[in-house]
Amino acid sequence: MKLCFATNNAHKIREVQQLLGSSFEIVGLQAIGCTEELPETQDTIEGNSAQKARFVYQNYKINCFADDTGLEIEALQGEPGVHSAHYAGPERDSQANMVKVLNGLAGAQNRQAQFRTVITLIRDEQEYSFEGIAPGTIAEAPSGKGGFGYDPIFTPQGYKQSFAEMTLEDKNQISHRAKAVYKLVDFLQNHR
Repeated sequence: MKLCFATNNAHKIREVQQLLGSSFEIVGLQAIGCTEELPETQDTIEGNSAQKARFVYQNYKINCFADDTGLEIEALQGEPGVHSAHYAGPERDSQANMVKVLNGLAGAQNRQAQFRTVITLIRDEQEYSFEGIAPGTIAEAPSGKGGFGYDPIFTPQGYKQSFAEMTLEDKNQISHRAKAVYKLVDFLQNHR
């Protein structure tokens, strides 16, 4: 089954393809000729996920899914949340975003956080939603070279390493995106 994942992020496409296995062919936006920026004007993670999926489905007539992810930090009242990708500014600079988070948490005792992903699937005009949450804490400083985004400063619950220090296989067992994708996969395999 061919599905468009509404992203140009090769890391995300690779992660999801690995989880879905060979019974699905995952293509990104480039593969369907979508070169424009997808709209993300909603004020919730759920809203942005649905908005992106609807845009691709309506304009390219292909079954697709889109995700939106936010890092929600207790001590920052849920920030950066829906603004995670451009927390430090419109250029989506991961390094600057991490610095802003770490500065915001300077001296904070409570470093509880969670990554939350919402996937919206549109298949044959029907819309479905799947959520995955990875609880954890924000480290004092970045560590690790893997992953992307906030991975170097996020330590998942029950682990001593950051997401950026884990192998892709280990991260895929516990990540927010993996949990949402597992729900998507389960749905797709049981509703062919």
